[in-house]
Amino acid sequence: MRKLCVIFCMFFSLIAPAFADGTQVLPAEKGVVENIEYIDMDNIQGGDSNQVKQEATVRILTGQFKGETVELDNMLTGNPAYDIMLSKGDRIVLHLEPRVEFVEDVTDVDFFISDIERVNAIYIFTGIFFLMLLAIGRKKGILSFVSIVATVALIFFALTPMILYEVSPILASLIVCILSTIITIYLVGGLNWKSTSAILGSIVSVGFAAALSILSIKLATLTGFAGEEPMFLYTARPDLDFTGILSASMMLAALGAVMDTAVSIASTINEIYLTNTDLTVKDLFKSGMNVGRDIIGTMSNTLILVYLGSSLPLVLLSSNIDLNKFFNLNQVATEITSALIGSIAILACVPITAIISAYLIKTKQEFEI
Repeated sequence: MRKLCVIFCMFFSLIAPAFADGTQVLPAEKGVVENIEYIDMDNIQGGDSNQVKQEATVRILTGQFKGETVELDNMLTGNPAYDIMLSKGDRIVLHLEPRVEFVEDVTDVDFFISDIERVNAIYIFTGIFFLMLLAIGRKKGILSFVSIVATVALIFFALTPMILYEVSPILASLIVCILSTIITIYLVGGLNWKSTSAILGSIVSVGFAAALSILSIKLATLTGFAGEEPMFLYTARPDLDFTGILSASMMLAALGAVMDTAVSIASTINEIYLTNTDLTVKDLFKSGMNVGRDIIGTMSNTLILVYLGSSLPLVLLSSNIDLNKFFNLNQVATEITSALIGSIAILACVPITAIISAYLIKTKQEFEI
């Protein structure tokens, strides 16, 4: 418990400045659709646009307008990527905009349909994940869950503010990767030379991935606009460094697999040394490399499959386009490069962690705080 307190005091002292931003955002509210009426806009406007309007009667469920009923229009264009198809009984999220700006007590607002409420499904699967983590991992599972929460908090409350305040995305991501690595590995593995070796191996490997990401952006002339999200962000914040954000995303994507590889190698070398303390640094390094060679095949394959799975529509698109043109598309080149950089980082992590672990575990005594 003392270790946990030390790590969390350090963690919250580092992310506390992110909470100091006093920017107030009008909160979204939840509502339920009580009635739906359909209106064919072609009959009203003429033409053949295939547009249909849903007139939704929505009862507000939260906030200062709780219990009130509003009539809202929801346009359907026939494009499933943008349409929000509402049905009676659906729970939805409402966007609020004040009609009078710069007032503290906002009571005069316009309501807009933002999206279907999906957070309940997230809660369900989070609960399943936590229960299985607790049942299978027990104490380690709890610590793993805490480390996940800490990493997510670092991304939202440290990385995001730093990038938005125009800190270099690469530097900001490197800081967050280091903090996440330290918190995760020390929480799960304890404060000892085994964990320290894994942390150092992970940090050096992620730094190598950062250098490769910068090089890939230069060589492949990647723009950082590989999807709709960067374009939306550019509309709001054109001043941001989008190639830097792309590099930061490559680093974060590689971090999990790199940590897993580093911990596996460091733990193996530590167990081998405890079994036979007469082994030399060279012997321990060779053992770590042997284990690493078994790891890299499946781990690199896992990372490639993650990218391919998330980009399956792009893969399907390749059947309808010339392959030379396909592989030169900015989005395709970005996804492939990201997967390769993550895999290269895993490969580099094996010898880096093996030599660090072999030296530290052999020559240093374990310490506890």
